Amino acid sequence: MQIRNYHADDEAEVISLWRRSGLTRPWNDPHKDIARKMSVQSEWFLVGELDGQMIATVMAGYDGHRGWINYLAVDPDHRRGGHARAIMQHAERLLREAGCPKINLQIRKDNADAIAFYERIGFCEDDVVSFGKRLIEDP
Repeated sequence: MQIRNYHADDEAEVISLWRRSGLTRPWNDPHKDIARKMSVQSEWFLVGELDGQMIATVMAGYDGHRGWINYLAVDPDHRRGGHARAIMQHAERLLREAGCPKINLQIRKDNADAIAFYERIGFCEDDVVSFGKRLIEDP
């Protein structure tokens, strides 16, 4: 798999991958999520291609205190091939080079496969409660 930065002409393919991977939700407009990422640390929006087909994505970010991972996706037909691990290692390297001491991420409670994956690559559950507050509604 070749890992590269996201380009604007990738949008439709990325959203299709996110939908096939079960990442989209009605309250998060994926077009707006991409536009927002392109305005903040756009170089940390990565895609993975295999034989000219987009099969993976990840958005990384760093706020000066913690790194964050969002939209890690691997095409269901290409899972269990090391692609998620590879694109995560790339994102972790970028964060480490920026001086990031720790990565946070959120996983939906019912996503047992994602929880197991992150545990396999060294993540563990923090003893915290995740809160959120929507500042902009995405109709």
